[in-house]
Amino acid sequence: MDLKRTPLYDLYADYGAKTIDFGGWDLPVQFSSIKEEHEAVRTKAGLFDVSHMGEVWITGADSEAFIQKLVTNDISKLVPGKAMYAAMCYEDGGTVDDLLVYKFDDEKYLLVVNASNIDKDVTWMNEHVSGDVHIDNQSDDWGLLALQGPAAQEFLQNYTETPLADLKFFTFVEGQVDGKDVIISRTGYTGEDGFELYAKNEVLPDLFTTLLSSGEVVPAGLGARDTLRFEACLPLYGQELSKDISPLEAGIGFAVKTAKEDFIGKDAIVAKGKPRKLVGIEMIDKGIPRHGYKVFVGDVEVGEVTTGTQSPTLKKNIGLALLKADYTELGQEVEVEIRNKRLKAVTVATPFYKRQK
Repeated sequence: MDLKRTPLYDLYADYGAKTIDFGGWDLPVQFSSIKEEHEAVRTKAGLFDVSHMGEVWITGADSEAFIQKLVTNDISKLVPGKAMYAAMCYEDGGTVDDLLVYKFDDEKYLLVVNASNIDKDVTWMNEHVSGDVHIDNQSDDWGLLALQGPAAQEFLQNYTETPLADLKFFTFVEGQVDGKDVIISRTGYTGEDGFELYAKNEVLPDLFTTLLSSGEVVPAGLGARDTLRFEACLPLYGQELSKDISPLEAGIGFAVKTAKEDFIGKDAIVAKGKPRKLVGIEMIDKGIPRHGYKVFVGDVEVGEVTTGTQSPTLKKNIGLALLKADYTELGQEVEVEIRNKRLKAVTVATPFYKRQK
């Protein structure tokens, strides 16, 4: 199967990218090294190509009512220029996808979905559409750059007349960067301040090259994106979220508004509650917890690791694990099965990393 490529693919080699197959896309896992890129985003700024993400426009008079039924969060609270994090669920409470909802006006929204789920998500939307609603999947036409890190605002301000200091977290504006039409969104997936820049494919290569030409920001790949989001405990679909894991179990209950009128999966989510819970674990014995590793208390298998690594920031072997609720108190000793050996770990508070504001 031929791998999909973003509009920036031809530029990767110029910056030393090492690419991998990521959900059917040929994407850079790193440019210099994962640790260097991770450190750059934590201390200065890094630039990610995340053009594989999906952009689905929802328009029409009944757009709000449709999205309100589709997602777990309460989008009636959105005003134009604001974005919201939410999940779409199956009737049984499992997760179809997690996504961002951008409100442009009462009849125009942008849903940004995970790359590997684009086709599935659009099919799901079309299966549940009703009223005056038009679903337009423009994922093949749009690219996305993520500029992340404490220096992001000061750096980006050099390239735009939009007053970035006025953009609060989870707000956005249509403007220009380096003279090119862009949606500037104060969002990100790293635990740091930063911006996501949505632009049409044809202008993205010039934008990418210009922002990197100063040498003040480094290109960053999927490896650092994963360690950064993991330290901040931001869920990754396919690991912390799936058709078998509800948003409540995954720890994103803040994006599930059960008080609002009916949404798909609401009854099941309320009925099931949280039989399992996502917790942080820190290794006591020497070993790195990885996705899928089983977790035990005594002879009882109590869950499994969803994500784990050696944290570049904390220099500790840590993980996120989905455990039976009875075994999730802080300080609970557990054992992680690593290469047929059970190694000691303990549950710890999350997020592992929180930026100083």
